[in-house]
Amino acid sequence: MKLQDNQDLQLSNQLISSLMEEIPHVQSFKGKWALIRTKLGDLPTHLKDLSDFPNFSSNPLSLELVRSISQTLTDALSLARNCRHANLSAGKLRTQSDIDAIAAKLHQHIQDCDLLLRSGVLQDGVPVSSVTVSSKRETIRVEARNLITRLQIGNPESKSAAMDSLLGLLQEDDKNVLIAVAQGVVPVLVRLLDSSCLDMKEKAVSAISRVSMVDSIKHVLVAEGVLLLNHLLRVLESGSGFAKEKACISLQALTFSKENAIAIGSRGGISSLLEICHAGTPGSQAVAAGVLRNLARFPEIRQNFIEENAVSVLIGLSSSGTAMAQEKSIGCLGNLVSADDQTLKLLVAREGGIECLKNYWDAAPSVQSLEDAVGLLTKMASSRPIAEALVSEGFIPRLVAVLSCGVSGVRIAAARAVYELGFCNKKKKELGESGCIPPLVKMLEAKAVEEKEAAAKALSWLMLYVGNTRVFRKDERGILNTVQLLDPSIINLDKRYPISILASIVQSNRYRKLMVAAGASAYLQKLTEMEIDGAKKLLESIGRGKLWGVFART
Repeated sequence: MKLQDNQDLQLSNQLISSLMEEIPHVQSFKGKWALIRTKLGDLPTHLKDLSDFPNFSSNPLSLELVRSISQTLTDALSLARNCRHANLSAGKLRTQSDIDAIAAKLHQHIQDCDLLLRSGVLQDGVPVSSVTVSSKRETIRVEARNLITRLQIGNPESKSAAMDSLLGLLQEDDKNVLIAVAQGVVPVLVRLLDSSCLDMKEKAVSAISRVSMVDSIKHVLVAEGVLLLNHLLRVLESGSGFAKEKACISLQALTFSKENAIAIGSRGGISSLLEICHAGTPGSQAVAAGVLRNLARFPEIRQNFIEENAVSVLIGLSSSGTAMAQEKSIGCLGNLVSADDQTLKLLVAREGGIECLKNYWDAAPSVQSLEDAVGLLTKMASSRPIAEALVSEGFIPRLVAVLSCGVSGVRIAAARAVYELGFCNKKKKELGESGCIPPLVKMLEAKAVEEKEAAAKALSWLMLYVGNTRVFRKDERGILNTVQLLDPSIINLDKRYPISILASIVQSNRYRKLMVAAGASAYLQKLTEMEIDGAKKLLESIGRGKLWGVFART
């Protein structure tokens, strides 16, 4: 141990002894001094435990703590001597306040000693810049543990510097975030959100937002529960534009659970988020709309959106915000109208939702960014009056164009929209003539079962118009692919859709033969045994075709 370090430790122990001797002679506030004397009894043991570590003298945290303890003890000794007399020179109230402050500081020092002992930083050696360790991962672990401890011990300036270093560490890569979380950074950051220092609070929000961007550890934030949500919602109400944006990033990771969504709705969070969408910075508008999109999935808080006039705000943002803000606000509208609430869908249409959707669609930066837009179209089209308006606004050719795009999610959404728009024979005819059947047939070959089913459902609906069956039959792959969907081993696919498609063309001898050659009879026999609707009737239709073929030959 260095000489100066040894002197600081000796001074602290001497001051403890002097104060223990002085306290029995005080005349004022004897009860409070008795409590302080009890706290002093624990302090020498903690100091001894700290000094037992070989690296105690080279660790800045331990040295700063011992010096801080010495200063508190010096102030306490001076105050105790003043309390020897009944006539207090500083006055009774001021002296009482000073004694309480000393007691609080001593309590904090004891907690800091305990924290420093438990943290393990005194086992990590000298400061991280000169530590020799076996791997970069170990270096980061040591540094993260050191910074987390510094965030909890020391003066505000030291804590602020530690936070700056932590933010730099977290920004380097996701692995650093994983290491810091494993070392326990999240509960410390959550406590710092309650800091009286605005700068520290905003830095803590920034650090939490960085943690929220790593999918594999979002559950650690979720585990902090309502406490974290409340802090973030307060930031939305009164934080800076920067802090609000970071809080929204964090909330995006926390709003996938119904419990959190309900908590946010009940605490006025939707109002705060809509205010950001209306008047926030471009960056904060986009992430606030993302949070609202998550929240709108839950019917339990949909009424909150209606009461806060959310539709008007979201349509405004989807018309004038950044590309990302527009996409997320349209996604939020899509989630809002997913229920069978025709009134809400008509409200969106009256507020200019169809025109807004068309403008966004035509100016979308990429096909992938259209998934939410096509989803909104699908849900709006379930209302027949709105579907009529969508067709008249030219959405059928727009759908046909994206049915062949390279993004599976967009193709699936488009196929579902085709199903909704084909609500009458006239619209089925228009869809068939627009060229949507060939891309839907190709979708039957997709890898994803969800895409196969979406295409089969749309085709089964379109095939109810006789003219569309002629288009379907032009490509024999459509029949073969549809038969393959009958295979019972393909699970999570409603077999009624391929059955309906095949039933629409089963009267043709040629296509019956194609079905049989592709294995339809065997599949349908199994589906009949499984009591799938329409399987028995289609199997019988194929069988009658074979029988008539035998009679014809005789």
